[in-house]
Amino acid sequence: MRKKNISADRKIYLGKIKKEKIIILITQILLLLAIIIAWEVAANLGFIDSFITSQPSRILNTFLNLSSNGLLEHIGVTCTETIIGFLSGAFLGVIIAIILWSSKFLSRVLEPFLVVLNSLPKVALGPVIIIWVGAGMPAIIVMGLAISLIVTTLQILNGFENTDKEKIKMVQTFGANKFQILTKVIIPANISTFINSLKINIGLSLVGVISGEFLVSKAGIGYLIVYGGQVFKLDLVMASVILLGLVAAIMYQSIVILEKIILKTNKFK
Repeated sequence: MRKKNISADRKIYLGKIKKEKIIILITQILLLLAIIIAWEVAANLGFIDSFITSQPSRILNTFLNLSSNGLLEHIGVTCTETIIGFLSGAFLGVIIAIILWSSKFLSRVLEPFLVVLNSLPKVALGPVIIIWVGAGMPAIIVMGLAISLIVTTLQILNGFENTDKEKIKMVQTFGANKFQILTKVIIPANISTFINSLKINIGLSLVGVISGEFLVSKAGIGYLIVYGGQVFKLDLVMASVILLGLVAAIMYQSIVILEKIILKTNKFK
């Protein structure tokens, strides 16, 4: 009887959580619709200047026009640059973190430089990167990589250094070498650190790519924003910003899905 009562209580609890999530989602949708309707009405009645703030109907019309004027090309360019920069930054960041973890002396020597580089605005290096790498996609990819690389390195290194010391000592007593400690203890203990690093750096890489597209680009969402501002097409600017938000949300959710797959795989091991 006790098990049945616990099961029933559990079902009630899960039902409340599910109901709360649905209410929150509906409230969010209604709030968004209210903002859009108020924005449209205010623009139509002349309470706000639609030339400066644009309005939902004009933004929708811009989306429809963009669909027939290479919208997918601009999205594809930005996504390609972001993914390449993101994956490169994540891979190199992990490699550098492993090297620094394996050498305490090297870690202590380089850590102050990494902190300074991390606090340095990468956009300021844009002109230098363009001169070194060349204008176009390579420079934009390097911008995305530069913003995420140091953050990844510091996050992963911090996770490595904070791994349970008792576990490390235990495997050392069995004669494990550094490579075995890394693969059997350090990396498995820092799966969540890797995932959290990916969640943060996918957004940072996108920021770097957009910053690069602001400086030198002939295609991409950043290019659309700059072009729209130059010719005073605020509809194009607002549509591009909304599009950028959607791209960022999709990329972040892809990392969340990857996290669930990894956690589920580890759970059944």
